[in-house]
Amino acid sequence: MSGIYIHIPFCKQACHYCDFHFSTNLKKKDEMVLALAKEIEMRKNEFQDSIVETIYFGGGTPSILQIEDLKFLIDEVYRNYKVVENPEITVEANPDDLTEKRIIELSKNKVNRLSIGIQSFFEDDLKLMNRAHNVEEAKKCLEIATHYFDNISIDLIYGVPEMSNEKWLQNIETALSFGVPHISSYALTVEPKTALHSFIQKGIIPQPDDEVAQEHFHILVDKLSESGFIHYELSNFGKENYFSKNNSSYWLGKKYIGIGPSAHSYDGKNRGWNISNNSLYIKSIQENKLPIEIETLTKTDRYNEYIMTGLRTIWGVSLERIEQEFGKTYLDYLNQQAAKFIEDHLLFIDDNILRTTKKGKFLSDGIASDIFLLNLE
Repeated sequence: MSGIYIHIPFCKQACHYCDFHFSTNLKKKDEMVLALAKEIEMRKNEFQDSIVETIYFGGGTPSILQIEDLKFLIDEVYRNYKVVENPEITVEANPDDLTEKRIIELSKNKVNRLSIGIQSFFEDDLKLMNRAHNVEEAKKCLEIATHYFDNISIDLIYGVPEMSNEKWLQNIETALSFGVPHISSYALTVEPKTALHSFIQKGIIPQPDDEVAQEHFHILVDKLSESGFIHYELSNFGKENYFSKNNSSYWLGKKYIGIGPSAHSYDGKNRGWNISNNSLYIKSIQENKLPIEIETLTKTDRYNEYIMTGLRTIWGVSLERIEQEFGKTYLDYLNQQAAKFIEDHLLFIDDNILRTTKKGKFLSDGIASDIFLLNLE
């Protein structure tokens, strides 16, 4: 089983924290859709032995496309690949794009999952982030979407400067009041070359506080687990049977093809990434050339990736798999590196699986990088 990710590199406006590849200039939108369709066809041989179980429109802002564009791209996947009977087809959307008419149209076109970028239910947070929607639009779109879609995920951001614990709890409670079965939640991070980075350097906005973010994270984990959500990945919480199949495939090391500028692909041994430039991407595809760079992962790269993804998820790191796939030297190294974290109650081993404790979960990326292997080859 495998997945297809389609990157839609357009947005109405730039969020202050975002460092993903996108353009606010929509002039080349039609050319881009044709180029995406052509790349889908050009890469069909990569999945000759695989069946597609997820199609994911990310971005950028996929909901900026016309319904006809999305339908055209979905049809291209069906035309060129074997697809399971009921694939998970997700469209990322912003609340300001989700009118009732739009939501109904999406529900009639094979799309069966919406991922809605709410981020906050407070106006001052939305302004700080430079989101294109307001609180009223956020609530209204969720009221309507829950009538037509059963499988909805929403994004929330914590660790926002000057956000109190009470305010963050209110955000979570508002989200829960709509009955959505999946929530993705991320700490506000300051990426280089973003507007947020510039505002912090100029003293316009205070630097996000790691301790506040950690408190918010624990409030989130406690509140969502009380409400029947399973914390299946560091930033993702789902009711039973509502985990994101698309994202889970990344964490479980399944193959996927990334279509569009800046999109990444993985075939089990190689990682590829497309050029992050809309004009050059379109030109290359029009010339029948894939604008992709490919890196063959070493055994150590694959080990490190498994440690990183495993510790972020409910599935953990299988010590048996480490020995079988990488050998006893790797297993001995892992046991030796993990010992101090087990002693500090940040990791534990249960049924031959290495996992993070509740205390260690927020720190899982840092723990993974300390366990990474740098020089066994």
